[in-house]
Amino acid sequence: MTAGSVRRVGERALRVELPGTAEVAALYGWLRERQAAGLLGEVEELVPAARTVLLDGVADVEAVAALLRTARPEPTAAAGGGLVEVPTVYDGADLARVAALWEVSEEAAVRIHTEPEYAVAFCGFAPGFGYLTGLPARYAVPRLDTPRSSVPAGSVALAGEYTGAYPNSSPGGWQLIGRTALTLWDPAREPAALLAPGARVRFTAVRA
Repeated sequence: MTAGSVRRVGERALRVELPGTAEVAALYGWLRERQAAGLLGEVEELVPAARTVLLDGVADVEAVAALLRTARPEPTAAAGGGLVEVPTVYDGADLARVAALWEVSEEAAVRIHTEPEYAVAFCGFAPGFGYLTGLPARYAVPRLDTPRSSVPAGSVALAGEYTGAYPNSSPGGWQLIGRTALTLWDPAREPAALLAPGARVRFTAVRA
């Protein structure tokens, strides 16, 4: 991480620019460990994204910026979040298309998707929508050419390198492969997002 990758945003925030999601996850885990140990100083919020980590509400911006410029987090720093099991009925409208892209049967596609342990890299698009990494790069699939006007809540889907699950009904262009009955977003819960950044995720196939 170089000095040029740390940028001040306003009076009390810093944005760290990184090459990819693996580096984001490592830095996010490293920062959470130091925050939990009281070694980070006052920072109100840590917000990972696809290529950045935002530190908001930073009391001593210069001190934290200096720490970030010397940080060398190891990839293992990304681990440590709680494990969330996501029971999934694999009957999505695009399951056959995804299986064809992978050149396997639908049953094999389900096995491929349930095999990895995923990690929530960041949230975005809609409240509680987690972008999950862990599917091997060779299984990346394109978004739909024309997004659907409405995707049902709980839909499990793929796009590019990511897996996601729609917390509420909304438009969407991801490939739908299944559905879960879990409540993915609940404002009365802490955290409100079931799939919060840093969480580890396992998808398990269940019958309807």
